[in-house]
Amino acid sequence: MKKIAIIDYGFGNIKSVQNALNFCGAEPVVINSPDKISDFNGAILPGVGAFAPAAEFLVKDGFDCAIRQYVASGKMLYGICLGFQLFFTKGYEGGQHKGLGLLNGEVKKFEFKNNNLKIPHMGWNGVKINNTPEAKKMFAEISDGENFYFVHSYYAKPENNIQVSSFCNYGIDFCSSAAFENVWGSQFHPEKSGGKGLQILKNFLGEVK
Repeated sequence: MKKIAIIDYGFGNIKSVQNALNFCGAEPVVINSPDKISDFNGAILPGVGAFAPAAEFLVKDGFDCAIRQYVASGKMLYGICLGFQLFFTKGYEGGQHKGLGLLNGEVKKFEFKNNNLKIPHMGWNGVKINNTPEAKKMFAEISDGENFYFVHSYYAKPENNIQVSSFCNYGIDFCSSAAFENVWGSQFHPEKSGGKGLQILKNFLGEVK
């Protein structure tokens, strides 16, 4: 049974992620100290809330450096929702703030002229799978156009679409997930997306050594 670290930095939806990993046959271990992450070959950075205080907390507790070193070692990391947004270079929620810089790009707020589109984007929406080797690994056993569960007002805008594993349309086409080398993440919540979401987590576990 693979042990997977769930990074608890005060902004995570920990219980539902634990339950999903248990269902997938993994052993989740919640950690709240940056020096623990190196003990694991797979880790998840969950998250709900705002970019700025979450990014500041990661720096304050030293998780930012520990996560970068962890990724540099080649071990698998998955980010969920806010955790995924923190992977990028910078975000604009509450001003401009630095992210972890694991993926190149920025996190911007939805801005619509069409008042029929509500913010936050909340509920089920289909995704278009990108044609990259990493995307095919992430979405193995999942058909193009499947629905996943979203709750967010900001979206990631990568500099290079080769890092994008899927797109979603909500007023605009935005990056709904990324998979680049050993860094995976999704704006949608796999732990709340039924069987298809659990399959994403199983595919992630399959990449953990």
